Amino acid sequence: MTTTDTPNDRASSVRSARHEYSHSPDFADCRTAVVIDGDERIRAQLVQTLEAAGYATDACANGIEGVETVLATSPDLVTVDVNLLGIDGILVIRRIREAGSTAHIIVISGLQDETDKILSFTAGADDYVTKPFRPRELRARIDAVTRRSTQQATKTRHTA
Repeated sequence: MTTTDTPNDRASSVRSARHEYSHSPDFADCRTAVVIDGDERIRAQLVQTLEAAGYATDACANGIEGVETVLATSPDLVTVDVNLLGIDGILVIRRIREAGSTAHIIVISGLQDETDKILSFTAGADDYVTKPFRPRELRARIDAVTRRSTQQATKTRHTA
């Protein structure tokens, strides 16, 4: 987001881009992710890991922008740090869940205290990874979270 963009401009441009490409066969099958982390290096590493896993990825530096981007794009996956500017990661997760998002949420944080982990899960996180993280382990956790939901969806369709 440029310094002259407002959060609403960002959300609008994200929606426009999604709408513009949503009829493309490549885009229709593409999984999407939003990375919310205040550290530019970590954001870049997460984007690289997710894009290597086949995700089209948006990256946000603070919690407010992150929530707005998630609500505007309805991603499949969200990664969020607990320590963020604006609003913390726990509140980000709560706002995403209160808005009805079913995106998989993985917390990636330097905080290793049990309380932070419990608060994250209580707010609606699906997994918690501590920094520094290993990209291959993160990829395995992403695959596990998405595999479980795919299996649940398949079971639901077969029993309905």
